[in-house]
Amino acid sequence: MQVRNKWMVAAGVLLALLVGGWLVLLLPSDEELAAKAAVELEARLGVPVTVGALGWRLFPAPAVVVRDVASRQTPAITIKKLTVHPSLPALLDGRLQFDRADLDGAVLPQLSLRALDKGPRMAQANPDATVLERFVFRDVTWISRHGMAVVFDGEVDFDPAWRPRQAQLRRPGVQPATDLRLTRQGQEDRWTTQIRVGGGTADGEVEIKTRAKGRLRLEGTLKPQNVEVASAMAAFNRNAVMSGQASGDTSLLADGDTVGELAQSLHTKTIFSMRRATLLRFDLDKAVRSLGRDYAGQTPLDAVTGQMDTQNTPQGMVVTYTGVKAISGTLTASGQARIANRQIAAEFAVDLVDGVVGVPLKMSGPFENVKVSAPAGAVAGAVVGTAVLPGIGTAIGARIGATLGKIFSPEPDLKKGAAAAPKNHRPEEVLNKSLRVCGSRIGMGLPRRISQPILDYGKEIQRSRPPESG
Repeated sequence: MQVRNKWMVAAGVLLALLVGGWLVLLLPSDEELAAKAAVELEARLGVPVTVGALGWRLFPAPAVVVRDVASRQTPAITIKKLTVHPSLPALLDGRLQFDRADLDGAVLPQLSLRALDKGPRMAQANPDATVLERFVFRDVTWISRHGMAVVFDGEVDFDPAWRPRQAQLRRPGVQPATDLRLTRQGQEDRWTTQIRVGGGTADGEVEIKTRAKGRLRLEGTLKPQNVEVASAMAAFNRNAVMSGQASGDTSLLADGDTVGELAQSLHTKTIFSMRRATLLRFDLDKAVRSLGRDYAGQTPLDAVTGQMDTQNTPQGMVVTYTGVKAISGTLTASGQARIANRQIAAEFAVDLVDGVVGVPLKMSGPFENVKVSAPAGAVAGAVVGTAVLPGIGTAIGARIGATLGKIFSPEPDLKKGAAAAPKNHRPEEVLNKSLRVCGSRIGMGLPRRISQPILDYGKEIQRSRPPESG
């Protein structure tokens, strides 16, 4: 029996050697693989590349290993190690098909990716073919256009035509857990999404529709629930301007000919609400009292509501906030803002009586040096209001002064394409109406000693305006 077993083992080894030798003759050489890799990479990426090393192995399973790949760009896209496992049956049949690909270490600068082709199209010549079954990636660093680095791990299982059957994207080492899961619904181009971020969730659904001439449209919805904003921002190495849990509803929309174009055109709209939040690095009370000259500190907020829109563009993401309203005790702040290319442009009013009496403020400049100011009319009105009645007179004067400034010296609205304020108003009409409303909402008739100086100030502005031409 022992002799028989030895002969069986010897025969198995001999057979393995014969099969291995036969496959060695069939498999391409390292030089051929390197040449094919260079051609394929350049065709895929659209830029020249260098390959540090390329080799293949037969045991324990066939694999091609590529190391130290870099695009000839500044900054360069780099790949530390890529291991692909070809399908033996497909290889013997003369077809290029992979069971698995493992990416260990890569750097993807956003600015360099813009020069590349947009990746595989959703449609291909053979819709029944699956070129790659599974893709696993580790230690992949995404570098934003402003140099912010974020590391990701994940994996994707593909159906034919590059449709992800399921996918996962993770932020390794981040707590609370931050990840995205996609699960395809049958054979439809529809996926269930599960997102964990900031200790909360943002689950939903996305769908890709193929339109005329193969153009793609992505539509989707998410429902953020109890997402701690500061924690969510920190998970991606970003500083938050506000802390607190947010919930709401998000819609997604994108159009393009490829998956890359879908990503570049993605637009999101989120209607959000927060309770017991904190405005970081900004003290509303100080800003009101100093008309924007001093605002260092924090502001506890009872509630915040509004709408946030994001729009991906070739120049980066544009974020717009509209209809924002924050309540902090007896103060109410409302306004709008636009953030693009790390620059902010915002205007809002901090009200003492909701929507009627308040101090208008503007924010502008780069994130590193934001300027807060009050319109010239608001400052002058506040001076008049303070002279006749400190405290509430200051706020009333600031609001009416800003209103006069918009009427008699209108500036472009923050919203693009907004119509300019009408010019042909008599100051006494506007002021008398504003003062009546203020008085009724505050619960008292405004004394003449408050209203008359402000009314005189408005008349002076009207008299100082240059005559309109023709």
